[in-house]
Amino acid sequence: MTAVPAEDMAISERLDALAAEAGTGTVTLGWVLEQLNERAFGLFLLVLALPCCIPFLYGIPQVVALPLMLISVQILLGRRIPWLPKRLAARTVSSTDLHSLAQRAGPWLRRIETISRPRLGLLTRAPVDQVVGAALVLFSASILVPLPGTNTVPGIGVVAIAMGLLQRDGILVILGMILGTAWIATLLIAGATLASLIKTWIGV
Repeated sequence: MTAVPAEDMAISERLDALAAEAGTGTVTLGWVLEQLNERAFGLFLLVLALPCCIPFLYGIPQVVALPLMLISVQILLGRRIPWLPKRLAARTVSSTDLHSLAQRAGPWLRRIETISRPRLGLLTRAPVDQVVGAALVLFSASILVPLPGTNTVPGIGVVAIAMGLLQRDGILVILGMILGTAWIATLLIAGATLASLIKTWIGV
């Protein structure tokens, strides 16, 4: 049977293949980036954001938030090929975690693949995708904050956007933008309300 080229694989299949290629032990983020080739931006966003969707998970979201933000900044700046500095590229991920991620995310990704299709493609191409990059920077900043629940909702938003970019599906991009933006707005309103209550309580 002829092997399916990586660029023709469904996203769930490429994630499974990536886990298989990792073998055993650990792999670096730089290695992951090299394996993703021309789909690197969307798939790298997806791989980094998927662990952030797990509620009340600490440590891993904060580890991946910086490279996630760096990739987002590059989309904002209009780069076509992603780049990581050596220090971030040298960060390691265990192959066990990659296998677990592929197994847990696979069913959900396949469901999304069955309903997504190219539409509103303008939102997934330059220069409009730079606006998407700006939103991704904000969502990444929220994931970086080590507070309960700050990673899950923006993580889901980033996954939706990443799937939209990969599938050329502007509807998914819009849904991810709405979800992430609503969460950021909620955090800002909650923070302002809390600050106001504290000022009232201490009599400032």
